[in-house]
Amino acid sequence: MIPVERQRQIVKWLETEEFLSVAEISKRLNVSEMTVYRDINALMDQKKIVKTSRGITIRKETQPSHNICSYCHKPSTSRHSVQIIRVDQRIEETCCPHCGLLRYDDIEEDVSQILCKDFLNDTTISAKTAYYLMDADIDMHCCYPQVLVFQSLKQIRQFQTGFGGQIYTFDEAIQNIQRKMKGFSSSCCD
Repeated sequence: MIPVERQRQIVKWLETEEFLSVAEISKRLNVSEMTVYRDINALMDQKKIVKTSRGITIRKETQPSHNICSYCHKPSTSRHSVQIIRVDQRIEETCCPHCGLLRYDDIEEDVSQILCKDFLNDTTISAKTAYYLMDADIDMHCCYPQVLVFQSLKQIRQFQTGFGGQIYTFDEAIQNIQRKMKGFSSSCCD
């Protein structure tokens, strides 16, 4: 077996097994441990695996860069960004509730928690229990249709009185964003 084939096999094993030792790989491939070390070094250079105290493991998908929206790839420096915590504990950030809701819908089975900030109080809240205001007469200079998040139903209704818009629950907000996006020929951020 040539080095590239051995390296592919090592990665394949690591995709199904969490850790492998050099001795175990040597035994399975019927090659010396020195050969395995050369293969491991090549895979580490390619950033496919990492060394651990238990041997080697597959390198987890790199976490998206903070301050870049994982949905539309715009800078997410706004205080209105949303954090999505995945089951494997990776954290994604989106630039706004609009992108956060769409990204959540794309990867729902992989999400353990979704957090956002209350528009008025700037406190962190669970996105699933929040209320969402769409089409309000206020320009946040972000993605369209624009979405504002509130923890309190009373406060969102008061805000709606002054700025208009429609109030939705978490699931309703996702459905309405998707419906509105079907009318666009380009992305939400153009």
